Amino acid sequence: MQLFNVYPLYDIEPVRGQGSYIWDKNGTKYLDLYGGHAVISIGHTHPHYVQKLTDQLQKIGFYSNSVQIPMQEELADKLGRLSGYEDYHLFLANSGAEANENALKLASFFNGRKKVIAFRKAFHGRTAGAVAVTDNPHIVAPINDNTHVQFIAFNDAEALEAAMNDEICAVIVEGIQGVGGINVTSGAFLQKARELCDKFGSVLILDSVQCGYGRSGKFFSHQYYDVQPDLMTTAKGMGNGFPIGGVLIHPKFKATHGMLGTTFGGNHLACAAGIAVLDVMEQENLIENAAIVGDYIMDNVKSLPGVKEVRGRGLMIGIEMENSMEEIRKKLLFEHHVFTGYAGKTTIRLLPSLALKKAEADVFLEAFAGLLYAEKVAV
Repeated sequence: MQLFNVYPLYDIEPVRGQGSYIWDKNGTKYLDLYGGHAVISIGHTHPHYVQKLTDQLQKIGFYSNSVQIPMQEELADKLGRLSGYEDYHLFLANSGAEANENALKLASFFNGRKKVIAFRKAFHGRTAGAVAVTDNPHIVAPINDNTHVQFIAFNDAEALEAAMNDEICAVIVEGIQGVGGINVTSGAFLQKARELCDKFGSVLILDSVQCGYGRSGKFFSHQYYDVQPDLMTTAKGMGNGFPIGGVLIHPKFKATHGMLGTTFGGNHLACAAGIAVLDVMEQENLIENAAIVGDYIMDNVKSLPGVKEVRGRGLMIGIEMENSMEEIRKKLLFEHHVFTGYAGKTTIRLLPSLALKKAEADVFLEAFAGLLYAEKVAV
């Protein structure tokens, strides 16, 4: 049997990671500014994380949600305290897509409606409900019904107001669009969304799968503004590589047995990983570090030749180039050994560990500036 070939792969095989660096099978060292799609939040193989998972595996690795798992409550308590949402409830899942599926289901249970408003360039996942509210027709199969979804322009409060009515079940929006190009929601837009959802009895879902968990320099990116969502979804950096996701749920939603469910969500190892991540984030002040180092990178990139715009918050950064960034990314990777991401043809995406140091950021900045100035001279 062979693998189903759906991923374009670089000819690089990582075999070891430490902090913000990884090494391939040939011993080549790479600076990791992508973190496997914003997943590595506290750095590769952090010793506390490794110890927490090792200790748990030696006790019990898994049992289902039919028994008491006190670590779930420990994770919920710590997450509530650090995020500022202590009065919310937590449903644990396995991924961002699954978190968004359950958030949409909760919204529909709550008001008995089906119609959803989503936004251009949105990405919420690849499962049936999540992909229906994702603005990418290439990954929506005929079986993925999205006739109940209306897509409108991102950050357009007037368009949102025109689209809202008492048939709308939910408005789902990323606090900062990731795949769409690191587009940041405005405070005025989010406040209008909150106001309209209250007016029409709709549910405001903030997808914080990529922009949450301290990446923006706040625990959740919407906390830069005075807005409180009904539901927040999270995953990615929540487990630092171990599959875990969750929905933070406003207390107005009432749980009943069997309403939601999952086999693997909230298992012992996942909770150990989630608790370890929050321990390190708190003890090492990683949210503050993300804000400081993120600003440092953005300030130093803005004036470089060929850079059209820099977007983002904290260590969620989009560098919009005047021309295609493909060759620049290849040279960063294969000549300077720096991993970066992308969004579309012109945007470089940086999603490093929240523990990234300024000295490590300088490695990227020096390489990036050198490539851009060389390209300018060549032209």
